Parts: sequence; C-alpha cells; structure tokens
Amino acid sequence: MEIAVLIKPVPEAETRLRARTDGTQLDAEGVKFVLAGYDESAIEQALLLREATPGSKVRALAFGPAPRTEEVLRAALALGVDEVTWVESPAEGADDPGVVARALAFALARVPHELLLGGKQAGDDEEGLVTAAIAESLGIADFGSVVNLRVDSASGSLTFQRATEEGVESWTAPLPCAIALQQAWNDPRTAKLPNILKSRKMPIAKIPWAEVSAALGEAARPRSVAERFELPPARTGAKMIEYKSPEEAAETIVRLLREEAKVFP
Repeated sequence: MEIAVLIKPVPEAETRLRARTDGTQLDAEGVKFVLAGYDESAIEQALLLREATPGSKVRALAFGPAPRTEEVLRAALALGVDEVTWVESPAEGADDPGVVARALAFALARVPHELLLGGKQAGDDEEGLVTAAIAESLGIADFGSVVNLRVDSASGSLTFQRATEEGVESWTAPLPCAIALQQAWNDPRTAKLPNILKSRKMPIAKIPWAEVSAALGEAARPRSVAERFELPPARTGAKMIEYKSPEEAAETIVRLLREEAKVFP
C-alpha cells in the first residue's frame, strides 16, 4: 500500500512569537519550527500501517519555505518515513489554505498513493481545511477527526471511528481515501540518534514553486490575504496566595472571590 502523509512546520509551543513590522504576518526570525502535533500522529499511524501491511511505503509531503520545511521533512525521515517531497511555497500568499491544498494536490498527482493521511488540524492556525480540500481536488472521499484507523487487506477498505456529539461513529470506506487523523494507535515514537544522523544525508525531492504556479495558472493565486497579526494582550491581575493546607487555600480563594472580585454575594 502506498501511503502519503501531509506534514506542516509550525512554531514550537514554547517559542515567543512576535508580529512583523507591518503587522501582517508572524515574524519568523529566530522562531524554531517543528512538526505539528497531529501530523506526528499521522506519521505514526502511517508507520504502524506499513508495519502491519508488508510491502507498504510511506512518503511525507510538505508545503512551505526553506529552511523550516526541509527540517520537518528530515524529522519525518528520522522517524522512519521512506521518502519525502518538498513543495516550495511562494514568497507571498503561502498562508492561503486553498493555495496550499492545490499545490499539494499537484504534487500528489505525481506520486503513487492509495491512502492520504494528515493531522486533523495544524498547531498554528488550527484551520483543518487542507486535507479535505486536497481530497476534493483529487476526487476522493475524506473523513476528519479519525481514530482507530485500520486497513482490511482482504477487501482493500478502511475501518475507523469518529467521535461526535452524538457518540462514536464506526465507518468503512474504500481506498483511495483521505483521512484527517486525531490520534494514532500509539503515541508518536521518538527518533533515535542514528536515524537522525542518517536523515541528514537522505535526499529530498523538491518541486519548485515556479513549476507549481505554471501548472496551476490562476489557481495559484491566493483568494485570501492576512490583514493583521496580533498577539493577545498580556494577562494582568494574577494574585499569588500563601497557604499551609488545601483547606486553607480554598477558604482564601473563596474569600478573595467574595470580597475583591465580587463574584459571590
């Protein structure tokens, strides 16, 4: 089985972010970019399916600029992905999810794949649009927020579950199919040092933006533009309390809520 996994570089959770001078985008200078959390689960699920289905192959694809995109692709190689493809992004308009989806769909049309996996949403914009938009472009079914994904080799179909407000849904779907994954069978594995060193020398297939834009034509133009990037205001009003027991802490908090915050009568 040929498995393609979509990954995206996102700022590390503990990184201090700031806006560019013009306020339209994140200032990427000095920001450490890593694999998005749900994308790590997608890679883990792909590797588990490869292990359960002999002869399978896993390829990771990412859209974005250098050097961050190359770094997350090498992180995927270190985890055990067989091959990777970097789809170069334009200098501007790279945040438009439609452009991202169309560019990745163009790349996917050039590589064999039966199953397309992605995280249910990225760790930065949390839009969760790209996997579904790619499926629409490719004309295949897609499902989001998936857990417990399995492949029935005999029938060539997928079985999986989705958690909804009404309960847990159980589904069967034929391949090819696109899945936005919420969680793999296991927690994502950690890359071992020998694999990290090996990944530094492995090749990365690159599709230049000029080639993508020439093929897409007008579809390569962004239909949405970020107007402003703002950080949330600094939190104020926090108050530390001293206590010797949980009971004393609870009494102090209730008193403060009543006397100072005026929450309780």
